Amino acid sequence: MSRCMSCEAISEGYDAATCKQRHEVLKAKVAFLTTSQPASFPDVLLFATDDGSADIAEPLIPVPAHKAVLVSRSPVFKAMLENEMEESQSGTIKIGDVTYDALCAFVNYLYTAEVSLDQQLASDLLVMAEKYQVQHLKDYCQKFLVSNLNWDNILPTYTFAHQHNAKPIIDAALRVITANMDKLTALEEYAELKERHPGLVLEIYEAHFSRAAAVRDHSSFSCVRRASSRSRRFTIARGEIGNQPQVSTTSSTGFIAP
Repeated sequence: MSRCMSCEAISEGYDAATCKQRHEVLKAKVAFLTTSQPASFPDVLLFATDDGSADIAEPLIPVPAHKAVLVSRSPVFKAMLENEMEESQSGTIKIGDVTYDALCAFVNYLYTAEVSLDQQLASDLLVMAEKYQVQHLKDYCQKFLVSNLNWDNILPTYTFAHQHNAKPIIDAALRVITANMDKLTALEEYAELKERHPGLVLEIYEAHFSRAAAVRDHSSFSCVRRASSRSRRFTIARGEIGNQPQVSTTSSTGFIAP
């Protein structure tokens, strides 16, 4: 008995090895079909305009890429580069509100579908993925942020998710918050959230009351079911008793007793 290294299924005998071999073959095909890192013959240069270099009068560092890759991964890049826009004519694209490192990670993901995330990079890439409509990357970042939710980052992540319409993160954050309402007001970020985003505070309390009502309804329903089940068993038992045959016996006096 062994565990398949690609699909995590439990297999016996050669099944697991066969599955692993198929996984390696698939991996090799993906590597072969994936365009190489943008190093040779790039036809477009991307620049991060929010990496702090302008403050010290240093030139922006370009991130080379290929138009064919950008166009195939992003509808926004497709519209930008296939039409007679400035970026298409100049072969340069300036991307604001992003660091150089985040831009490099973004371009690398467009080529490889791989990235090593931390909390900040996942947030930065989610913003870029939303801006350039790279849904695959947005989903990946959302899953990372959901899996890394904790009580220390819950309110900032919840607020960030609302700003970028990241519903999976919003729903997961609300579940965590409503399960710990007794600790909510003690958070440092709570006062700021209440002042700057009162609508989000309202949403939290609405979710809390809905959750509490659902728990009460479920509890009431369970009680009714148990009571109904007991009543049904009692009725059946009475019916069985009432249907038992009567056995008559005759006494020595001739009186027929039931």
